[in-house]
Amino acid sequence: MTLMKTMCLLICLIGISFLFGCVVEPVSTETEGEVAESFEADPQPVPEQEVTLLEIGAAAPDFRLPGVDGRYHQLSDFEGSEVLVVIFTCNHCPTAQAYEERIKQFVSDYQDRGVAVVGISPNSPIALLHEECGYSDMGDTFEDMQIRARDHEFNFPYLYDGDDQAVSLQYGPVATPHAFVFDSERKLRYVGRLDGSEKPGTANSEDLRGAVDAVLAGEPVAVEKTKSFGCSVKWGWKTEWKKDVDKQWEEAEVTLTDIDVDGIRELLKNDSEKLRLINVWATWCGPCVIEYPELVVIHRMFKDRAFEFVSLSADSPESRDDVLKFLEGKHSALKNYLFSGEDQYQMIEAIDPEWEGVLPYTLLIEPGGNVIYRRPGLIDPLELKRVIVDHPMIGRYY
Repeated sequence: MTLMKTMCLLICLIGISFLFGCVVEPVSTETEGEVAESFEADPQPVPEQEVTLLEIGAAAPDFRLPGVDGRYHQLSDFEGSEVLVVIFTCNHCPTAQAYEERIKQFVSDYQDRGVAVVGISPNSPIALLHEECGYSDMGDTFEDMQIRARDHEFNFPYLYDGDDQAVSLQYGPVATPHAFVFDSERKLRYVGRLDGSEKPGTANSEDLRGAVDAVLAGEPVAVEKTKSFGCSVKWGWKTEWKKDVDKQWEEAEVTLTDIDVDGIRELLKNDSEKLRLINVWATWCGPCVIEYPELVVIHRMFKDRAFEFVSLSADSPESRDDVLKFLEGKHSALKNYLFSGEDQYQMIEAIDPEWEGVLPYTLLIEPGGNVIYRRPGLIDPLELKRVIVDHPMIGRYY
């Protein structure tokens, strides 16, 4: 009997081990979606064409798109849900950013009620201007989407359609965000806004919630279609417009002005009504040369808001021609200065007594002269963009 009990116990333990072994084994990609970890975005120009918004009652167009979670997602992945909500959104748009927390809250409130939510970024990254990113710290690349979803803890699949926009063209969103509500048969029952108030904290996705509640209850949706307010979709045929804007920027005049110690002190006072970014650099400084193009991008992103970038070369006055040639090559069509004095240590003290003299050196100064960011050596571009856009003088929303 003891032997029999021992054998039974062994059999049970083997069974339990086998059971737990099955649990910890990776789940088949057939149930979770094909792994997309090796996906590399390759956005292409798209022929210009008419975009038609999906009609009420139409079937949900199929899709298979890479998500920020490293997997492909397709329409059939959500077949177990009574309601499917597809929201076209993006990173750079202020309106889209204003609705992010509401989308997350909606997902939390409805995830146990048979409602699935998927976000799709419809924008072509190569059609997006730097000047259109003045309310954000990033653009709409797949890599940017991964960062955005991670840092803001998105609780829904966030999918990329920026290569050829084939899926977005079938749905026809006109702006970001734009919501599409499908019933259990995947027929479109509502399309439009989440709610009628962009500013965070002033609404709670009332239009979207009302439509989903009606579908769940098997009732008609009171208002099936509403207008959608936000940034236009960046279709792939807008690349020519981007090329034109970039060309205009590249052809803009680049100037270089001498500045002495007193002039530097005036710069640091910042008697303007803008945040002032000052970068001290030199043509002989490798890190300076490496990071400079990113500073020009930052200028283009925020120059139409309460912001300006000022470039200050620490080269000797005799190197003026080399400095100007460098600035022209980097298309630095902004306020460029060359220190005209001979004593570099006077320049250092005038700029910032805390600065040890290492180049490059970057300062962000509020009106009135308060320094809110100082960085010796290379900047972290994303960190700096966040400091700028999250400052009360700038902000992510209208």
